[in-house]
Amino acid sequence: MEHFLISLLILLFFFLSLTLFILFHNHKSLFSYPNTPPGAIGLPILGESLEFLSSGWRGHPEKFIFDRLNKYKSDVFKTSIVGVPAAIFCGPICNKFLFSNENKLVTPWWPDSVNKIFPSTTQTSSKEEAKKLKKLLPQFLKPEALQRYIGIMDELAGRHFNSFWENREEVLVFPLAKSFTFSLACRLFMSVEDEIHVERLSGPFEHIAAGIISMPIDLPGTPFNRAIKASKFIRKEVVAIVRQRKQDLAEGKALATQDILSHMLLTCDENGVYMNESDITDKILGLLIGGHDTASVACTFIVKFLAELPHIYDAVYTEQMEIARAKAEGETLKWEDIKKMKYSWNVACEVLRLASPLQGAFREALNDFVFNGFFIPKGWKLYWSANSTHKNPEYFPEPYKFEPGRFEGNGPLPYTFVPFGGGPRMCPGKEYAKLEILVFMHNLVKRFKWTKLLENENIIVNPMPIPQKGLPVRLFPHQPLSL
Repeated sequence: MEHFLISLLILLFFFLSLTLFILFHNHKSLFSYPNTPPGAIGLPILGESLEFLSSGWRGHPEKFIFDRLNKYKSDVFKTSIVGVPAAIFCGPICNKFLFSNENKLVTPWWPDSVNKIFPSTTQTSSKEEAKKLKKLLPQFLKPEALQRYIGIMDELAGRHFNSFWENREEVLVFPLAKSFTFSLACRLFMSVEDEIHVERLSGPFEHIAAGIISMPIDLPGTPFNRAIKASKFIRKEVVAIVRQRKQDLAEGKALATQDILSHMLLTCDENGVYMNESDITDKILGLLIGGHDTASVACTFIVKFLAELPHIYDAVYTEQMEIARAKAEGETLKWEDIKKMKYSWNVACEVLRLASPLQGAFREALNDFVFNGFFIPKGWKLYWSANSTHKNPEYFPEPYKFEPGRFEGNGPLPYTFVPFGGGPRMCPGKEYAKLEILVFMHNLVKRFKWTKLLENENIIVNPMPIPQKGLPVRLFPHQPLSL
C-alpha cells in the first residue's frame, strides 16, 4: 500500500510537471517572434493580469503603464493580460496610428468574457454587432437630433433632484448619479419611466460592469458568474419591452420617433431586412451600459472636484445661474442654453481627463505589421491607454492639478485627450453624454453647495473609477431668491 501511494504521488508530480512545462512552453511560444516590443510575459494564463488589475484596485491604473514606460523606454511594450499576448500602445502617435488604421491593420477586440456575459443571439461576434450599432446610432445621437431631448433631460433631472436630493442633509452621490443617468437612458432609449421598473433593471447592471474585466471564472459567487446571471435577467426584461413596443407600434399606440427602440424596430438595412427582437435586445443592452456608466462616473467626480475646489465651483455657479435667472418659471433648458455652458464643459473635460471612465480599449492586429521599428504579429491584441496621455506631464503640465483652462482656445494637442476614444471607434454617444452631464451640473449647482464627508476617500478603478464609499456629501441648499 505504501509503495502504491508513493508511486501515485510520483505519477501526479510527473503529470503536474508536464502540464506546467507545456503551459510555460506554449506561453513563451506566443511571444517567440523576432524584434517584438520590449516587455515581460509574466506567468502562463495569468500573464501580468493581476498587476494590471490591482493597480486599478489601488486607485492608480496609470501605475502599470508608467512603470513599464520608464522601465522599457519605449511607447510600445509587450505584456500578457486577460490571458492573451498584448502590446500596450502609449501616447498620441500610438493613438493616432490605432484610431486611423481601424479596419485596415487593426479591428476592435473584446476578451471572450464579454461574449460570455453578452452572448449575442445572432451568429455574429460582439465586434460585428458593434459595427451594426454604429450605423444605427448617428441618426439618433447626433447633436441636431438630440436637441429635441434637452427639455426631457432637464425635466427628468428636476424630478430626480426633487425626489432624492431636496430636503436631505446628506446624500450618497455615486448611487444617485447612477440612478439619474440610468433613468435617463431608460426614458430616452425605451420610453420606460416607471420608477419600479427602472429600479428592477438597474440593480443587475452593477454586477455586469464588475464582471466584464474580472477573471473569467464561472463559479457561484464570482464576479464573472454574477455578471452572467445579471445579463440573463436583464435580457429577459428587455425582450418583453421590445415585444410590447412592437405590438404598440402595430396598433398605433407608440410613435415611430419617440425613442431609439422605435427607430430600431422600423429601420431596415441596405438589403431591406429588419432586425429581429433578439437582435434589437442585444443593441439595447449595449446602449443601456454605455449610456449611463460613463456619465454617472463623470457626474460623481464633478461633485467630488467641485467640493474640493471652491473657486471652480463659484465659476460654474456663476455661469449656470446666469442661465437659470434668464428662464421663466417652469421653463426647461434649450439648445441655446447648453451652448452657453462653455466653462462648465471645460470643467467636465478636466474631470474626464483626471478620472477617465474609459481607461483604454483593445484592438486586434489583422495582419503582421511593423510600428516604431517593432514587429507586431497578426492576432496580437493591442491596448491603447487613456492615462498614457491624460496623466503625462509631456502633454498636460502638472497633470494631477485640476485646471479647466487646458481646454480653452484650441485645447489639448490632437490624440492626447481621448475620454471617448477616437477614429471610427469614437464613442457614438459622446454628444449624448455631454448633454446629460451639463444638465446634471445645471440642476445640481443651482440648488446646492456641498462638502465631502470623507476627506480622503479611496478611489477604486474596477473597471471605472469609483469612490469606495460612494462619495457621501453634506448639502447646503441655496435660498430660493438666488434662482
